[in-house]
Amino acid sequence: MLQTSARNQFNGVVKSVTKGAVNSEVIVELNGGQEITASVTCESVDALELAAGKEVIALVKSTNIIIASGLDGIRLSARNQLKGVISHIDIGAVNSVIELDAGNGITVSAGITVKSTEALHLKTGQEAVALFKAGAVILGVKA
Repeated sequence: MLQTSARNQFNGVVKSVTKGAVNSEVIVELNGGQEITASVTCESVDALELAAGKEVIALVKSTNIIIASGLDGIRLSARNQLKGVISHIDIGAVNSVIELDAGNGITVSAGITVKSTEALHLKTGQEAVALFKAGAVILGVKA
């Protein structure tokens, strides 16, 4: 495993790349078929030689992840919405780390405030969704 300060490291394969004028949208398929969308510069797409079928690692800092529940019937602008079950909660003095089991060996770590943890009444075994914007995803490839 790559050593970084980002708690979330998702291995996947590029499903598609849609180039824009400045940024590109890269869809990464994870184990089990879930997808992550990354918004990266066109320069990065070229430098990393991103194309369908290329293996990548997607990094997301835990502080860029929002945990939500009760989203049925609500549409959001956050492209990345990984559903799962809260498997662990570590409550600190100010912040909590929430671990969400998204299935197929995928775990998402979210760093949220203790006040949010309490306000949402989060508990292990609860269904929840990890939300994060496409711009929060950093892609890497093996050299």
